Amino acid sequence: MVCHNCGRDIKLIVKVARTDECPHCNADMRCCKNCRFFDPGKNNQCSEPQADYVRDKSRANFCDYFEPNNRIPLTSRGGSQSVKPDDVRTAFDKLFKK
Repeated sequence: MVCHNCGRDIKLIVKVARTDECPHCNADMRCCKNCRFFDPGKNNQCSEPQADYVRDKSRANFCDYFEPNNRIPLTSRGGSQSVKPDDVRTAFDKLFKK
């Protein structure tokens, strides 16, 4: 699982409880943004059609359909170097320069 807040990898041993927090940044782990069904382009930002609407997608909730995401962490394969926001912004800006 990858934290939606800090982008770091979280090794899961047991099921994610509602009160669990990211060990790196203390963000709520059992929230919409950490769920594999989270999709900003879908209705209610969720690709699970039976899930109830959740107002704050970054806060812990009681959704029965929660499954940890399978995203790629923002760290390199070695795990020692992380992607800096400035690097991402620079790469994005280069796309639109002539």
